[in-house]
Amino acid sequence: MTMVLHTRAPGAGPSPVRAVSLWLLAAAALVAAWPATAATPSAMAQAWPQRPVRVVVPFAPGGASDFVGRIIQPRLAAELGQQVVIDNRTGAAGNIGVEVAATASPDGHTLLLGNVGTMAINPSLYPKFPHHPTRSFIPVSQVVDVPGSLVTHPSVPAAPVKELIALLRAHPDKYNFASSGAGSANRLETELLMRATGTRMVHVPYKGGAGPAAASLMGGETQVAFLTLSSTVNFARQGKLRLLAVVAPARVAGLPDVPTMVEAGFPDMRIGSWQGVFTPRGTPAPVVARLFDAVHKAMAQAEVAERLLGGGVAVVTSETPAAFRAFVDSEIARFGKVIRDAKITDD
Repeated sequence: MTMVLHTRAPGAGPSPVRAVSLWLLAAAALVAAWPATAATPSAMAQAWPQRPVRVVVPFAPGGASDFVGRIIQPRLAAELGQQVVIDNRTGAAGNIGVEVAATASPDGHTLLLGNVGTMAINPSLYPKFPHHPTRSFIPVSQVVDVPGSLVTHPSVPAAPVKELIALLRAHPDKYNFASSGAGSANRLETELLMRATGTRMVHVPYKGGAGPAAASLMGGETQVAFLTLSSTVNFARQGKLRLLAVVAPARVAGLPDVPTMVEAGFPDMRIGSWQGVFTPRGTPAPVVARLFDAVHKAMAQAEVAERLLGGGVAVVTSETPAAFRAFVDSEIARFGKVIRDAKITDD
């Protein structure tokens, strides 16, 4: 038998077998050095948050959104194990705060507390605004619903809703209705009512939230309004306003004799001024899942529900982020139709 010995010329480099062996050793060393947290989504979620979490509230301190945010703040911080900071960014009907949150790093450390105005009404009212609630953000979960209320000045000679409708039909454009702005939720609720009943009233918008609108109603400058229940219930109890109905899925605890607008014959008027948590598009799915869980645990605390209820706010959470996204899209479509039909603009 003849043995053939293969030799390599000097300077030809390592043999093919040795080159492959060196490559395998280097790859094994790289894998061993790679952080375990980068390999699994669950580890990524557990590593978050790594610093304080900012919650952008697109309205001024003292308003309904700020009220909700500051009640949730300590419980959410406890669930996340990090400080939660409320960042009020006001202006442009909430669009400034939306801009701040939408352009933040999508790492779960900046959240937005959006509401029916910023996330359902503004997309149709400001169609050129570059950020969209379900394209620029990931909707995480609804957190509350702030019931609305249909109220009148005590001098209006109509108590049940059906009597008010009959009065408005008999006297078109005789009565004024108040709102907190041209594109506000309470203005659109009134437009829904008028379009559903064929009635007409004169719109008188106010700035600064529900307070000035309620003051105009009590002073007799206006006669009818949809306003948040929290801003009208005490005046109604004092006889300064007449409370005809609430905008809510069911009758409100503490007001068992006040019907809902659904009971009054308006099935589309069951949702008040909802609020929810959003995070910038691109936030990792494991972080969104952990945030969803933390938000739900915070909202399930009895002290949170009690404090919110004291301000006329009900805890309402979404079953899943996908369910909240579908809800937001449906609200955009609902209010978009009202805005187009009534030819409402941002001025």
